Amino acid sequence: MKFSIRVNNDLTPEEIVGLACASEQAGFDQFWFSNDLFLRSAPYIAGMVNSATSRIQFGIGIMNPYSIHPSELAMLAATASEASGGRFALGLGAGADSFLSWAGISREKPLGTTRSALLAIKSLLEGKKPRDFSDDWASEGYLRFPADAPIYLGAMSPKMTRMIGEIADGGLPLLYPPENFADVLKIVQDGAHNAGRSMDNIDLPACFWVSVGTDLDLARRAMAEKIAYYGGAFAPALVAKAGVDPAELAYVTQLVEDEGLDSAVTRVTDAMLSLGIVGTSEEIVQRCKGLVAMGAKHLSFGPPLGPSPLEAIDILGRQVLPHLR
Repeated sequence: MKFSIRVNNDLTPEEIVGLACASEQAGFDQFWFSNDLFLRSAPYIAGMVNSATSRIQFGIGIMNPYSIHPSELAMLAATASEASGGRFALGLGAGADSFLSWAGISREKPLGTTRSALLAIKSLLEGKKPRDFSDDWASEGYLRFPADAPIYLGAMSPKMTRMIGEIADGGLPLLYPPENFADVLKIVQDGAHNAGRSMDNIDLPACFWVSVGTDLDLARRAMAEKIAYYGGAFAPALVAKAGVDPAELAYVTQLVEDEGLDSAVTRVTDAMLSLGIVGTSEEIVQRCKGLVAMGAKHLSFGPPLGPSPLEAIDILGRQVLPHLR
């Protein structure tokens, strides 16, 4: 089994580095931090995390080929891998259309663009000129210092998820509810089979939101805020499959705009909370064991984590991981 922590780059660099150190001490194998537009720069934070840790693998989840060219993404991955002794992993995805639009960036052909970028970065990391990426790519366009840096594909749609199995080293599929992992695993397996690849060479974390803390009410509140704020981005079919009325969740999301987050949180039901994992450490262990029974070999715990992420990582390390290893 492998375990990882995921955090957002809405935290300060010092807070993220502190959580990375806590994750390493708690026995986690990976530590991921996002690179959402107009928040803290993940590449800069990567250098800080590398300097502060010694064992844990760390990665940026995710970066996109629209705001940063694949040649520079390859440079970043290779440099971080070289500096960290091979501990760096690059998360790549199409990015959020709404975020990119804030900067006037158009996200055209997300599936094809992401595929081309991933293959180009892979070639560059091998010291080769990318094939079939651009007719304008010159013969001098290759990385002068090849490096081994795995590329994890961020995915939500079935086609992008299938691509994990086809060409990526790993995946970062956000699951809601966590039990949707069984369907995601099947899609990735189909992609790997069609590409003649073995799943043994593909790291597929079961990525879910978790909220835990000594104060259960505050832990539920942290998860409720996440569900209310992001509920509109959930696929209605998956929401319905989890036993949640999509219209009811849409109403809660609208309340955030109309009346504020406090009002919306009061309408978040237990069924909606089940889109993530919230509860005591014993309840978290049981749902995680269900994921392991589905075939998960890597469990990835993501934000909100709890009212105190630092406390949550400590609780997960002491009270959850020992029961799952």
